[in-house]
Amino acid sequence: MPVTIGILKEVVAGETRVGATPDTVKKWVGAGQRVIIESGAGVAAAFTDEAYIAAGAEIVSATDAQGADIVLKVRAPQAGDIKGFKSGATVIALLDAYREKDALKALADTGVTAYAMEFVPRITRAQVMDALSSQANLAGYRAVIEAAHLYGKAFPMMMTAAGTVAPAKVFVMGVGVAGLQAIATARRLGAVVTATDVRPATKEQVESLGAKFIAVEDEEFKNAQTAGGYAKEMSAEYKAKQADLVTSHIGKQDIVITTALIPGRAAPVLVNAAQVASMKPGSVLVDLAAPQGGNVEGTLADTVVDANGVKIYGPSNIVTAIANDASALYAKNLQAFVGLLINKEGQIAPDFEDEILKAALVTQNGAVVHPNLQN
Repeated sequence: MPVTIGILKEVVAGETRVGATPDTVKKWVGAGQRVIIESGAGVAAAFTDEAYIAAGAEIVSATDAQGADIVLKVRAPQAGDIKGFKSGATVIALLDAYREKDALKALADTGVTAYAMEFVPRITRAQVMDALSSQANLAGYRAVIEAAHLYGKAFPMMMTAAGTVAPAKVFVMGVGVAGLQAIATARRLGAVVTATDVRPATKEQVESLGAKFIAVEDEEFKNAQTAGGYAKEMSAEYKAKQADLVTSHIGKQDIVITTALIPGRAAPVLVNAAQVASMKPGSVLVDLAAPQGGNVEGTLADTVVDANGVKIYGPSNIVTAIANDASALYAKNLQAFVGLLINKEGQIAPDFEDEILKAALVTQNGAVVHPNLQN
């Protein structure tokens, strides 16, 4: 019997992405798998049922899709989905595992083997499965587009007979995947861009994109990166020095984009209320860390806050604004991950000692098994 891969329609409010595209469906079907997709699952991302059928998928009810051997989702499944999963099934999604504790327990109680795509390790072999990076790349791009929409002036310098329009000054705080794409996008639009990050390796990356790097470059800064490439929590002393530097810089900026996240913890506050107040009326802050509390003091998720003429916007799921591309990249991440689960004979046979599967495995044999989720 071929493995049945099921794609569910997302039920979380505002989520418009989907876990498969006609392209990934075609490849699975070509490899001998059966693909079933809940009716309407891809419509919000501009993938029609007809397109999936043409690729070889079957369009089914939610109940039928829930009963697949491997169930693929974007967001953590909700109770209505989980009750339809069969014991022994495999579920793969961006589970938001640190916050969706009830969903994880329900998955374990159902006997589901669940993998969290956000736990895929950042190693060379797993790059094609790195959903956090694929989505963050688009988030960084979209953050600049949102900022341009909210900003009441032009981005590039324009020299006209009536006078010269000065270029926008954009400051990107947090230079991971999202930050780098934000820098590149702002530069393409003609802005003068500066950026900061506590990880020393990012300085060269920032400068390679034509932006200026802003940071207190002391000994703590030189050792401020984990082996996994994430930023470490900085000391109070360093934060104070960095805050002084940022305060002197931020008041001169037109647009600030913040992207700093620490896995499993609240987002660090990078811009306080006094720094926001130092910015000129008409300035804009786009806070990509809003889902984890925000990098900007005063951020309210999915709300444009007017702080005495300065706009603060913290989208909680910015990539839904470009759901087609976001889905296409995420679907390829999932397809590569599923490739680790299915053997050459077309059967589910995961090697639980594989470092990628081991890192992403969250529930198995009726229990939550990930070491970071045990308390």
